[in-house]
Amino acid sequence: MGPVVALLIGIVIMMFLVIKTKIQAFPALILTALIIGLLSGLPAGEAISAVTTGFGNTMTSIGIVIGLGCIMGKFMEKSGAAKRMALTILKAVGIKSADIVLGLTGFLVSIPVFCDSGFVILSSLAKEFSRLTKKSMVLIGGMLGMGLYITHFLVPPTPGPLAVASTFGVDIGLFILAGLALSIPLFIFAVFFFRWISKKHEDIIPERDEEDLKRLSPEQRAVLDRIKDKLDRGEDLTSADFSEMLKDETLPGAGISFATLLVPVLLILSKTITDLIGVGETAQYIFALIGSPVTAIFISVLMSVYLLSRKHSREDCIGITEAALNDAGLIAFVTAAGGALGNVIKVTEAGTIMAEAIISAKLPIILVPLLVGTILRFPQGSGTVAMITGSAILAPMLPALGINPVIAGLAVCTTAMAPSYLNDSYFWVVTRFSGLPVNTSLKTWSVGTIAVPIVGSIILAIVNIFL
Repeated sequence: MGPVVALLIGIVIMMFLVIKTKIQAFPALILTALIIGLLSGLPAGEAISAVTTGFGNTMTSIGIVIGLGCIMGKFMEKSGAAKRMALTILKAVGIKSADIVLGLTGFLVSIPVFCDSGFVILSSLAKEFSRLTKKSMVLIGGMLGMGLYITHFLVPPTPGPLAVASTFGVDIGLFILAGLALSIPLFIFAVFFFRWISKKHEDIIPERDEEDLKRLSPEQRAVLDRIKDKLDRGEDLTSADFSEMLKDETLPGAGISFATLLVPVLLILSKTITDLIGVGETAQYIFALIGSPVTAIFISVLMSVYLLSRKHSREDCIGITEAALNDAGLIAFVTAAGGALGNVIKVTEAGTIMAEAIISAKLPIILVPLLVGTILRFPQGSGTVAMITGSAILAPMLPALGINPVIAGLAVCTTAMAPSYLNDSYFWVVTRFSGLPVNTSLKTWSVGTIAVPIVGSIILAIVNIFL
């Protein structure tokens, strides 16, 4: 059987296993890789060796980074740093721009924290903003969800784009810069989109339930009543108002909250920049050390443990770390399984054969990575699996296609966003925690997760013309 036919059969089998059976993505990817190798005519020993080699090489390159990144994200979640960043941005921008505030907070928080967790953490804040401003959760929840969603898919060290950059051999710092550059126009488009579409649907303003009211002290109720009265009069909130709202909270400071997020990103970028401009041997050695993703994120982990979580006990910190590593294990194994699949495709040369066929058909090359993400995302729901699998399939094709690996990587990540609907866990997180009816969420959130990637695809297609 030809390698391309074997690959297509393997992908169908993988989709069936993930969607219709009780088999999780990790064993499904491993089994698929082995089936493709055997159907392509590899001897059993070579097929198994291709699987284990690809798995090991991927785990070597990003396994530690995934583990440390999950620890950093979990500490930001448990310490309240994410909420502190939201409130800091709110004071700077103003509560009348609550949708932008929540979107920007999600935009930053989702770089280290999974978008599902980030939405759960910030959803109570989103509901409070909705109550105070009388803006619908279609807008407030949608912008929070999309801010988290965009950087989750485009900016390492989130596992999906991290795996894509690693598989395509792209410098992680460069991919961060490129991902951020694409994220900004997509975020701006999302603001206009959700403001427009929220007007097409009935306002959904969450009511404060009896349990919430019981938990509030008379002083807290008085504060909320005063704030509501100010907003009803068209006045904006002051720093004193926010201080009153937060007087019972024990959140870390804004400086250390933002620093814990930004320090590893800046360290990774420092290595990328010094590599581009050229520096002396000693400086190059220093930046190579501190700008390594492993070192940079480890520094952030230390900041999280000793600065963000000073009020947590030793036992609490160890418990948070162990909970993070439980999450990291699953992510690392699925990512490495994607590497195994990619190595089998490389060994069988299926990617090269497909690339040569596409070139001979004279199709626009940019369409290849743009289609792969959505084709893999739509049936099985997981964007991370779509990014990992898509990059594994495309990596062997890149030399023959002649496409810039950064553009190809962003294309896979962008189209893996579409669509978020009933088979996606994040769809249910956004829907339930925003209090949206399912039909409303399908008409607003799901449509947004198609519109935003379309805009991203157009941007990438235009940029590709000039590269």
